Amino acid sequence: MIDGLDPQFPLTVVYPMINRRIIAPAMATLVAALAVATGASAGRGEAVASAPSASTAPATASAGQAPQKNAAGEIVLTFASAPVGKPLPTWQEGGVTFTLASPPQHSRAQGRVTFFPHLKTDRRGILNAMANEQAIPVKAEIASGGGGAASVTLVLWGTIGSHAWLEAHDKDGKLLDRAALPGTVPERKSPSDAIPSFELTVKGENIDYIVFGGASNGGALVADEMRYAPAK
Repeated sequence: MIDGLDPQFPLTVVYPMINRRIIAPAMATLVAALAVATGASAGRGEAVASAPSASTAPATASAGQAPQKNAAGEIVLTFASAPVGKPLPTWQEGGVTFTLASPPQHSRAQGRVTFFPHLKTDRRGILNAMANEQAIPVKAEIASGGGGAASVTLVLWGTIGSHAWLEAHDKDGKLLDRAALPGTVPERKSPSDAIPSFELTVKGENIDYIVFGGASNGGALVADEMRYAPAK
């Protein structure tokens, strides 16, 4: 069962713009999970709205707002204006560009990221939108005036059984630091609880980009907050 998708959030809103080559393999599982969670039956026609051609989707989307800083001087990204359920090749926010780290390996579809709501909260997070390409991590490239970052923290949650790891790299692709959970992601103790979040942090000199992943196909690892300290 896929945990983490709010059963009260209608799929006709979450998936109206999704390319069917991206989401179709996961839809049967999602519909079954929602039916169990709500005690209602979901028909195929009720679950999937008509999807327009992928060629109509914008190549890049942006938050369009100034980044926020916390008391520690870190730039904080919360994806508050991101469109839920709309796959995008690129998302830009707070001086960071989010994409998949590499092209899909088992599909001709364009690699995309998307945003999901966090169950029982008002947060939303970014993840790999390719249901059968979860081995490809999400990449976040940090502009920050060309100097990169000194540290990066992600607030994450994931579907049951998912792992989680985070890596920091310099502009030449050299691995600077790596953080990972020792086991799988934490799970809810009760259906009424919010799905537990956790943090992973990496540090290094002039971090140019990070990548994160760990979910299996059909699962998801979602980052609903990113904090980074610009390099001095």
